[in-house]
Amino acid sequence: MSAAPGGTAVDVLTFGETMLATQLPGPLTVGAQARTTLAGAESNVAIGLARLGHRAAWAGLVGDDEPGRLVLRTLRGEGVDISRAATHATAPTGAMMREQRVADLARVHYWRRDSAASLLTAADVEPALHDGARVLHLTGITCALGPGPLEAVREAAAHAHGRGWTVVLDVNHRQRLWTAREAGRALRPLLPYLTVLIASDDELPVVSDAFTTAPGGEERAVDTLIEAGVREVVVKRGGQGAAFSDRQGVRHAVPALRVPVRDTVGAGDAFCAGYLSGLLDGLPPEERLALANTLGAFAVASDGDWEGLPRRDELGLLAAAPGTTIR
Repeated sequence: MSAAPGGTAVDVLTFGETMLATQLPGPLTVGAQARTTLAGAESNVAIGLARLGHRAAWAGLVGDDEPGRLVLRTLRGEGVDISRAATHATAPTGAMMREQRVADLARVHYWRRDSAASLLTAADVEPALHDGARVLHLTGITCALGPGPLEAVREAAAHAHGRGWTVVLDVNHRQRLWTAREAGRALRPLLPYLTVLIASDDELPVVSDAFTTAPGGEERAVDTLIEAGVREVVVKRGGQGAAFSDRQGVRHAVPALRVPVRDTVGAGDAFCAGYLSGLLDGLPPEERLALANTLGAFAVASDGDWEGLPRRDELGLLAAAPGTTIR
């Protein structure tokens, strides 16, 4: 394996699998037209942060192939630090395809078994950890890729926690990668290391083992996570906005922005990027949630997982009246 020389400490370090992605406007058929892009929760977050002016590094592993080279040059072009990203000599870059199967129902197919990212180890991530960061961003997706990536996440979380970094976990449960029970067994040991846990309301039971559908269930789940050592819990509620809770008993809820929905994939990653940006900027919880909701709104109102994410001077665009032309 080979890696580029390292650099200085960044604002946010993340790692995971970024794949070659094809997106079809309809079902998969002979002659169907597809759009080629990249997909990966962690790189989506890194791009979102880089566009807002933060120093974000992605330390994933790709194949020594053309899709891998596409991943690296695209991230580099978006301003993401890939100096600690690496290539695997024999394993391929993962791939996925998303088809718009019928009406607004989309279906995703993955080719990530034995991919380069599934062979990631703690040793691959160690150089990036040595460089340092203010924030370590992790997701449950990386943990689901195999024993090596899971161990890399565990060691990275322990390393960052021991050095006083902000450690953030987005649960990001993927049913096609593992069951909720498997995810819970893998993710719960991370809780004592976490500064911030981000989860959608239906993901809370994965890490808290609480039934959130019962009255008061979400509050009990949040309390369970805070008792386990998490300092802040952020709950994504989709079209209903988001909520914040911390161990001091502070609670906030912020409604979602109303925008035309074009593509919901990537909205959670955009939300995470917005929340982390607010954290880095020193914003209070309510303003962090508002910024996170704003980036989520940009994502759902645009085609693609990350392509429509804003730069800092574009954050106010959604406040314009529908149909406005900015001249």
